[in-house]
Amino acid sequence: MSPKAETNGTTAALTGSEDNAADAVKMKRKITLLNGVGLIVGTIIGSGIFVAPTGVYQETGSVGVSIIVWCLSGLFSTLGALCYAELGTSITRSGGDYAYIYAAFGPLAAFLRLWIALLIIRPTTQTIVALTFAQYAAKPFFPECQPPEDAVRLLAAGCLCILTVINCLSVRWTMRVQDLFTVAKLIALIGIILIGAYHLVILGKVEHFDNAFEGNFNPTALSFAFYSGLFAFGGWNYLNFVTEELKDPYRNLPRAIWIALPLVTAVYVLANVAYFVILSKEEILSSPAVAVSFGHHTLSNVTWLIPIFVSLSCFGGVNGVLFTSARLFMTGSQEGHLPDMFSFIHINKLTPIPSLIFTCLASLAMLLVSDVFVLINYYSQILWFSVAASIAGMLWLRYKKPQMQRPIKVNLIIPVFFLCCCAFLIIFPIPTQPWNTVIGAGITLTGIPVYYLCVKSRKTDKYNAVSSKLTRTVQKIFNVTYPIAEQKLAP
Repeated sequence: MSPKAETNGTTAALTGSEDNAADAVKMKRKITLLNGVGLIVGTIIGSGIFVAPTGVYQETGSVGVSIIVWCLSGLFSTLGALCYAELGTSITRSGGDYAYIYAAFGPLAAFLRLWIALLIIRPTTQTIVALTFAQYAAKPFFPECQPPEDAVRLLAAGCLCILTVINCLSVRWTMRVQDLFTVAKLIALIGIILIGAYHLVILGKVEHFDNAFEGNFNPTALSFAFYSGLFAFGGWNYLNFVTEELKDPYRNLPRAIWIALPLVTAVYVLANVAYFVILSKEEILSSPAVAVSFGHHTLSNVTWLIPIFVSLSCFGGVNGVLFTSARLFMTGSQEGHLPDMFSFIHINKLTPIPSLIFTCLASLAMLLVSDVFVLINYYSQILWFSVAASIAGMLWLRYKKPQMQRPIKVNLIIPVFFLCCCAFLIIFPIPTQPWNTVIGAGITLTGIPVYYLCVKSRKTDKYNAVSSKLTRTVQKIFNVTYPIAEQKLAP
């Protein structure tokens, strides 16, 4: 008997009957439209808008072009999200890119996407945002110097552990945390916008907008500027990772996208205008976090407020990434690409506790890496390649499965244009940073032997015995079992 069959029998015994077990372990749709908007907005608005303006301006050297880059980054993200609305309503499986690539191109391509997410993308993203939270949370206590590195890492570890506990205890609590911190970060950005508007409209401070369109316009520089802008918009597709828990996804998924993306784009563009009103070119280029420099100019004796709001923003960002990462790994396990235990959920709380704990441990391990930030250079192109593969998969499925139910169907021009933009983002940085491309591709391709050795190969009796024992142990410790998936990707 397989471990899955044995644990399913245990589940029935735990709940009294097979019918009760089936009802108890089915993932519940608890995420409302407001929660969905909060998840998208709260995940997008992390540390990016407070630090990325320097990266955009450094590449363009132009105030006007920088603002255009921010507008186009928002538009580009919105177009991508619209394509994902079609994917998310036709393939209602949680897992985002992984699910869509699996449906279009099969299990190997999907496993490679899962492999790079498991190995680098998700733990690195969570760790970087947690470290940024810790850096700014500690800054008010060290106004004249940088906080001690060990203190920052311990604070980041505490952030990851606290949010993991909340995610394990309740989906509803997790969404309340997400909504609360989303409101906090919006208040901070609206405050920045209002201060900038006061200096621009009332005080007439416009000198930094002279010669606004003088700058660097070569394609490579523009592609790197877009990387910085789109980094700040990262998370626009995260609601697609939890569609199985979204109430009425056919209506609420596109609605959440239509509300969240224009809202974030407007806030980002206006915040950048406010930065340019207050800060000179030299100040923006020399500042590691433009929001903090902005605070020093405008908030006088309460400059500590900006680091606090940045840390709150990052705290909410970590929560969103952690929440969606666990669902990605749970879906991968249900499709046979990860050990069975990652598909477990608590029989009462209905939260994927093993996946959440694994996600937390992977991020804590990344804290031991001396310079975790360098890893982001290796996966940027791979990440956009996987997004492009999902959109290409959508077009392939239109051709291959024209009868598939599609409650939403975007105009063909949108995915084609989006794919062209993705090609620009993937190809143009290669000549200037070829090793980043080679290393990123190499790490991804290491998943091929792992797939054939660990997923496709026939398991030995010894392996099955160890796996069965480990599965039962995890189930007993955490009181978890297999959920019933509404839709399977494997035929």
